[in-house]
Amino acid sequence: MFDRTEIVEKLTDYIVEEFEIEEDDDFDGDVHLFDYGYVDSFGAVEIMSFIEKTFGVEITNKDLIMYPMNTINEIAEVIEMKVK
Repeated sequence: MFDRTEIVEKLTDYIVEEFEIEEDDDFDGDVHLFDYGYVDSFGAVEIMSFIEKTFGVEITNKDLIMYPMNTINEIAEVIEMKVK
């Protein structure tokens, strides 16, 4: 079982490394990953694959419609809900 802090840390580490995000004071759990150009649609697929492998949960099309997943904190909230 993963807690919220661990989920956010794993997601942040993955996104920073995978998308080569330079150290940036404005980059935090609430920054819009798509609007600010950190991640594109292909990157979103990579993140979903990471979530499935790391946390053992599947993000479904229904999840994408029902829940906003534009920030690390929003994504972490959905993962936390699914791992409980």
